[in-house]
Amino acid sequence: MIRVFKYALLLALSTSIKTFAQENFLTPSNTKIDKQFVKNESYEMTWFMLKDTIKIELGKVFTDIKKKKKEILITTTVNMNRSTSKWVDSTIVKAKNLAPIYHSSFNQQRDMVLNFGKKVTGYYSNKKTGEKTIISETTKQPYFDSNFYPQLIRWLPLNDYYSAVISIFDYNPHAKTGVISATIKNVQKTSINLNGEKKQVWKIQTTDEISNNSVVSTYYLDYKTRKLLKQDIDANGRKMVMLLNE
Repeated sequence: MIRVFKYALLLALSTSIKTFAQENFLTPSNTKIDKQFVKNESYEMTWFMLKDTIKIELGKVFTDIKKKKKEILITTTVNMNRSTSKWVDSTIVKAKNLAPIYHSSFNQQRDMVLNFGKKVTGYYSNKKTGEKTIISETTKQPYFDSNFYPQLIRWLPLNDYYSAVISIFDYNPHAKTGVISATIKNVQKTSINLNGEKKQVWKIQTTDEISNNSVVSTYYLDYKTRKLLKQDIDANGRKMVMLLNE
């Protein structure tokens, strides 16, 4: 899905240890998922900007998930209405524990490749300036790929008032880079109306340190299938919504 921004888990651990003790702190080494929801699937969502009561279509977001014996590959392709080029993100994680293996992101502004291991290696290429940065980051904590955690949420053993802090790695040359956190603030079983039909859903509110927790994403998952039906994004008053095309 679409996610933005970043910063450091060590600071969060030193200032928020009491909070973490009271919540689930999720890493690949301790996260339990409901495996029935991990499967091959493809879906497309339409991305809108909201201005008062008007919806302005920004583009389409296509997600493809391929489950293999040892790996899970997630590819997200964004087609913006006013752009001739696509934004393509690819993420590979281990099927066993969802630990990150590889992430790439290519668009008209920059290219990025991350290889995960004892070190995070790769490169970041700024297409506007022509500058290429070689990445070599040492990490001390286990983590998920920051691009992967919106999918991880769909597979967790959700219940009313579930909350968790997710350890993620993110790279941004214009902000802090490294292991940071995403937070599931609240989970609630509720219902919404989509295309004139009432749907029973899990409503899940999240923030992350990519945006200094200033961007709130709310996911609406089909209660039985965990299919992503809708995503609301509130970025400092700028409101967007993504709706599943069925």
